Amino acid sequence: MKYNISVSIVLYNTDVLEIQNVLKNVRESKLSIKTFFVDNSPSEELKASIPTNDNVEYIFTGKNLGFGAGHNVAITKAKNISEFHLVLNADVEFKGTILDEMYAFMKEHEEIGLLAPKIYNPDGTLQYSAKLLPTPANLIIRRFVPIKAIQDKMDYRYEMKFFDFDRMIEVPYVMGCFMLIKNQVFEKVQGFDERFFMYPEDIDLTRRIHAHYKTIYYPHVSIIHKHGKGSYKSRKLLYYHISSMIKYFNKWGWIFDSDRERINSKLLSQFQ
Repeated sequence: MKYNISVSIVLYNTDVLEIQNVLKNVRESKLSIKTFFVDNSPSEELKASIPTNDNVEYIFTGKNLGFGAGHNVAITKAKNISEFHLVLNADVEFKGTILDEMYAFMKEHEEIGLLAPKIYNPDGTLQYSAKLLPTPANLIIRRFVPIKAIQDKMDYRYEMKFFDFDRMIEVPYVMGCFMLIKNQVFEKVQGFDERFFMYPEDIDLTRRIHAHYKTIYYPHVSIIHKHGKGSYKSRKLLYYHISSMIKYFNKWGWIFDSDRERINSKLLSQFQ
């Protein structure tokens, strides 16, 4: 393989400062890295802000493919040139040296298919990035029941707020802003499911990888994620969120999802 890690960032009218920051962070690593910027924006305006070379490639898709489909474009290009692939959001801040540590850890543990770091908000508070597989109630109550006590009770279990997030655990769902994945794993699970335009594609991908490999929350390294929660601010994004979650539950099951119960029970058993 030519590269240790390939990286994909999907752009859509993205802040140029975020793009520059990603490039700076990646360059801090001592590994051989190829970075793909997949631009779903209406125009190629962002191209001028990306210094392309042998290690950086800009791809203009010509339309908004969505998050997962955008990453699939880069994953397809990277499958024969790198050992591991990093699915990365542009709104993430990290030290490039964490890539070296995560790479070394995955090389030592062949059974791991996906590795995800601890995630902080910009104000230093923790993001609950490792979760149980959601039930329909998790979506409905979180978005449409404006009673904080009920929401908090539901989220306490779903987001595992009883856990201090300081030890490594195996989880079936990690947030998709920073996921280091073996390239051969993408071939096994056939990449992101493109029926999900936004939001549940990370749940679906982690779950499918979890069926064949270990999917690990790794708190020994950390990142900062802005986590804009766009669907709370935009009706259009809320539509994408709801429609994609309906597709997710149509795929995996609404009430009757025996695998969800089994997987969640296995996760919770790590705390007994």
